[in-house]
Amino acid sequence: MNDPAPEHKPPAPKITVCVIAYNSGPTLRTCLRHLAAQTFTDFETLVIDNASPDPGDRQIAREFPFVRLIENSENLGFAGAGNQGARLARGDWYVLLNPDAYARPDWLQTLIDAAARHPAVRSFTSRQVMAEDPALLDGLGDIMSIYGIPYRGGYLSPDPGDTAEGEVFSPCGAAMMIDRALFLELGGFDEFFFCYSEDVDLGYRLQLAGEPTLLVPAAVIEHVGSASSGGRKSEFAVFHGTRNRFYVVYKDTPWPLLPLVVPLHLASVAYISSRRDNHHHAPLVWKAFKESLKGLPTILRSRRRVQARRRASSLDIARAMTWNPRDLFHRRPVIRPLRPTR
Repeated sequence: MNDPAPEHKPPAPKITVCVIAYNSGPTLRTCLRHLAAQTFTDFETLVIDNASPDPGDRQIAREFPFVRLIENSENLGFAGAGNQGARLARGDWYVLLNPDAYARPDWLQTLIDAAARHPAVRSFTSRQVMAEDPALLDGLGDIMSIYGIPYRGGYLSPDPGDTAEGEVFSPCGAAMMIDRALFLELGGFDEFFFCYSEDVDLGYRLQLAGEPTLLVPAAVIEHVGSASSGGRKSEFAVFHGTRNRFYVVYKDTPWPLLPLVVPLHLASVAYISSRRDNHHHAPLVWKAFKESLKGLPTILRSRRRVQARRRASSLDIARAMTWNPRDLFHRRPVIRPLRPTR
């Protein structure tokens, strides 16, 4: 009796693009239309519906034959769904794209070209402009200040256009590409964060591991921002953003920097909360601080694992941060030349 013919499996794509949807609505359709128009075609697309109450996300994803739809029975947060996508992915490169982020046609090709030019780099981030007004920046990578406050470089400032490639502190999860094996090796996103700052935490761990993140300004997306969570200053966003920034400080800051960063972080949060336009959020910020203390035992266990595998020195981390308060206040980009060796 002849053995049955082996089942034919299509070759693995170069890239897996993962879009995590939660009540994303029409932005998801626009996002997928832009993916369908990419000049680089060797990629697969996962859409993870993160238990959206509105079935519209699932219906929209089914409109696109190239999409593999994953339907979760519970909301895993961006962190959990991002890890799920990495486990299901078949590509060597893992690309995360927000459902409210619209990639220009050459976006994936530009990222792949950058990876070919820089074979030692395994983490890349995009130039993000505002979807409502592409003349304004949404961000040139994520920057970490010595105050323990991360920010998107250049947020809401005029788009300078032809910016030189260079290192930034961490990739923005709205439009990033990372070596999938490296992502999994680092443990992916910390699911304890649920959502907000999980990409900064990953970027910090990349820094600690001696892995640079390269900003590729020619790889452009137009970003709406916080479309699924009710806006940048919704109660959900303020609470999780504030709590998780504390988590990043507790977990990732090397010991020699902790006595400096922690007081500066607390003072900065207090100052931001005292500003007139943030007065109404002060009780929420206090709640987030107390919640971060409750989570401290879990974060400290994670810290021990992260710091045990650290390859970068405390001085390396200090140099990767910005110490200039004007950078933070004005959200100025901090882009450094790519170091030849790490």
